[in-house]
Amino acid sequence: MRRGAARFRWIITAIEVFILDRASKAAVEAYTPLGYRHTVIPGFFEFVHAANPGVAFGLFADTPSRGITAALAVATILVCAMLIWLLATQRAGASLATFGITLILGGALGNLYDRLLHAGVTDFLYFHLGSHYWPAFNVADSAITIGTVLVGIELIFLDKGLHHSPELSSERPKAE
Repeated sequence: MRRGAARFRWIITAIEVFILDRASKAAVEAYTPLGYRHTVIPGFFEFVHAANPGVAFGLFADTPSRGITAALAVATILVCAMLIWLLATQRAGASLATFGITLILGGALGNLYDRLLHAGVTDFLYFHLGSHYWPAFNVADSAITIGTVLVGIELIFLDKGLHHSPELSSERPKAE
């Protein structure tokens, strides 16, 4: 890949995440009825077909207002615009954070598409341990979560003073 084209590799990756998310949701929607539940690993993992009109973890799912759906869509559009700006201007950080933000963007676009078309998202991965259940999620949610972890890793562990300013430091510069 040429140097200029490599700069915009994130566009392809975000589109790949979006396509994987859409394909998986379309398959679930086409081949299973809403409310479907199949135990894959007893006591740990079920494949389900659930509709989530809210956001992560079902937040706002019980709110009957169409205004919430519109507000969530507008907020997602604004976040996507900010992520695209960070990536296009190369302000997303080093490669780990750039990849993480790309995953977040692809996942956000996948869930935005569902929210605009269906006023909610399709979830199908359902993990639990005994009586402790994690809310059902999808490929987009996974990409957003993994992307967030990658950005966090870079910020916490790998950003070794790249933005360190001596004026803000309590350390005195060493005399030469």
